[in-house]
Amino acid sequence: MKKQLLILLSFCSAGTLLAQNIQNNPTSNHGNKFEGLGTILPTPNEYRTASGAPGPKYWQQRADYDITCNLDEDKLLLTGSETITYSNNSPDELTYLWLQLDENEHNSKNNANYQDGGTMQKVVSDQLLERLSRNGEANDYGDNITKITDALGKSLRYTINKTMMRVELPTVLKPGQKFIFKIDWNYRVSDRTKLGGRGGYEFFPEDGNYLFTMTQWYPRLCVYSDFQGWQNNQFTGRGEFALTFGNFKVAMTVPADHVIGATGECQNYQTVLTPAQFGRWQKAQTSKEPVEVVTLDEAKASEVKKNKAKKTWIFKADNVRDFAWGSSRKFVMDAMPAYVEGKKVMCMSYYGKEAYNLYRRFSTKAVAHTIKTYSHFTIPFPYPVAQSVEASNGMEYPMICFNYGRTEKDGSYSEATKYGMLGVVIHEVGHNFFPMIINSDERQWTWMDEGLNSFVEYLTEELWDNKFPVRGKGPGWAIVDYMKLPKDQLEPIMTNSENIVNFGPNAYSKPATALNILRETVMGRELFDYSFKEYARRWAFKHPTPADLFRTMNDASAENLDWYWRGWFYGIEPVDLSLDSVKHLVADLDHGPAKVDTTVMRNIDRPFPTGRYPTDVSKDRNRADKNITFAAEADTALQDFYYKYTRGTIPYDTAKYAVHTIQFDEPLDDATKARIKSKQFYELQFSNKGGLVMPIIIEWTYKDGSKEIERIPAQVWRKNEGHLTKLFVKDKEVESIKLDPNRETADIDETNNSWPTVKTESKFEVFKAKQLGPRAIPQSNNPMQLTGKDKKAF
Repeated sequence: MKKQLLILLSFCSAGTLLAQNIQNNPTSNHGNKFEGLGTILPTPNEYRTASGAPGPKYWQQRADYDITCNLDEDKLLLTGSETITYSNNSPDELTYLWLQLDENEHNSKNNANYQDGGTMQKVVSDQLLERLSRNGEANDYGDNITKITDALGKSLRYTINKTMMRVELPTVLKPGQKFIFKIDWNYRVSDRTKLGGRGGYEFFPEDGNYLFTMTQWYPRLCVYSDFQGWQNNQFTGRGEFALTFGNFKVAMTVPADHVIGATGECQNYQTVLTPAQFGRWQKAQTSKEPVEVVTLDEAKASEVKKNKAKKTWIFKADNVRDFAWGSSRKFVMDAMPAYVEGKKVMCMSYYGKEAYNLYRRFSTKAVAHTIKTYSHFTIPFPYPVAQSVEASNGMEYPMICFNYGRTEKDGSYSEATKYGMLGVVIHEVGHNFFPMIINSDERQWTWMDEGLNSFVEYLTEELWDNKFPVRGKGPGWAIVDYMKLPKDQLEPIMTNSENIVNFGPNAYSKPATALNILRETVMGRELFDYSFKEYARRWAFKHPTPADLFRTMNDASAENLDWYWRGWFYGIEPVDLSLDSVKHLVADLDHGPAKVDTTVMRNIDRPFPTGRYPTDVSKDRNRADKNITFAAEADTALQDFYYKYTRGTIPYDTAKYAVHTIQFDEPLDDATKARIKSKQFYELQFSNKGGLVMPIIIEWTYKDGSKEIERIPAQVWRKNEGHLTKLFVKDKEVESIKLDPNRETADIDETNNSWPTVKTESKFEVFKAKQLGPRAIPQSNNPMQLTGKDKKAF
């Protein structure tokens, strides 16, 4: 029953039962937000322990694949045959197997048929036009299964239900047994630029060539697990994948002038590359800079010649959950090694001339930087290869990912394009760790791969360049616009992928920001980093659930973080801590009865306008850490014009305030009087207007110009979750007080954070600031060589 309760809570959408609203003491202002998650999490067992670690009887299934396929570029048809060896490591007897047929996403009959509402303006699209052109007839996209047999060639019964296929076993598959079977199939490759999806082709009319991204392209085993049995939820195109680990051997026959990048290591480079290219590949093994294995000139020549002969590329990959590949005659290919704890990893990139000026300079070095940085925060990268393919999209698979980032036709690129390209390469390469290695169920919990990965992506971007622009995740202020939305537009992070309305903020930005706040503001870097690494170590090459993450972080840190998981991951309440009043009290040691002036001082002005921020605590701490070397400083080749941009902070003004006195009834000795007279007393009243409990961070600015940051843990709210009065004793007189000065906590209303009032920029000043957008970078990085509108822009 407890497991069923977890599923109910995990899959809830806005407006349904939320864990944050399960209250032990619903009529009280305490005893709710700080209570343990208790039965909200599943009952520990011999498969998954209460500490968050795999149990002594943890098990998972295995599927090994031997695949051959042929790509017919003229017919845009992929034909394949695969032999699957399925190992039943569970304690259960199985009578059937479930496989995923993701290509049916494009089929007019066998798609998942999850429909959304929409206006005429929103639904007119290439997909709609394609449907209208068929006049109601079924299209010919999707998997065409031609034969399924056992190892001896005997036909097996199977049933296709939309994007899932059930294969019936001839006999019961008992624990510890293996079953070998074969599937023959084909499908028409779709134009992903028109019909959407993660795989397919892109056609370049300028040169008449194709770029193929072959993803989710073969029938794949579903996961059968201890916590939910078969994960056979339909593939709608949003919630991604739950996959089983295994070994792959794949032979891909393609036009002879195509270059292939794929999961794993190529077994026959000497056969498929020219002697000159193979020589460059050997040179790249020890190079300190990326080496063009297939050069730009060779790629351009192939675009024109269009060889009609065929070649077969053979790749092998061990202990991976999936296999993907890209193929095109347009590809430039470069490579260089990176080293993770002494182990060589070949970092590689594939890209056409359209992306050359960006990818040649940045891509492979970004791949190397990513695997090294993620290895530092999680586990050492275990695979021999990591690859980035420019394909005008963003999608990840083991050891290979597909990214965007093309220049203008003259080779120039904007600052936004540069950092967008770097961000997507780091993000997609980072997915090797989440979920390719720490293998969570993406279809159930998108945030467990996208959110965790976006968090480590942010850390990695920060270590590429201390001025790397923040894009909606990381520091608390980056998520404020989402957190302040009306509650009917929000849903908990623990919402099933298919039911999320604001998908990007909910699955990517909010969990990433929550983890960064946990690291920087709640736990501290050392404690967080140890616990996060322990989670990665425990669940590498396994199937973790949210409870395993939550319990491990608690267990490895000796911090009860249930209040944090409850508020941030199960709840939708925002952070809004208010400084309601300030009393400055000084001791009156020469008069009669005690007396306190109870005048309340309130603030009314917003300290910082929307869209601007004073600082980034992660950037500040990274810059102050002498042990950190930023990639863009260590390698000056990464410093282009935009590297020189700087970002500043916004000062604020202070005002005068009243002073109150406190008097004492009893006479005091001279020593006590001296100590008391040297102190300044401040009584502050706070309220929790948003509902999400968080630490109180106070910046004291003294009259001598000095500043002090004081941090009060969130547990200060445990006995009254709505209001707090606290006395502070200071050695110096205070000029001003500000809550959350670095905007760490995602406080949605800063108008109640400062005392006394703070000047607000005019709307005109804010408008001016927003006009300073990204600019296009010319072929020359020297602004003095610019002419015309480019020179004026700089």
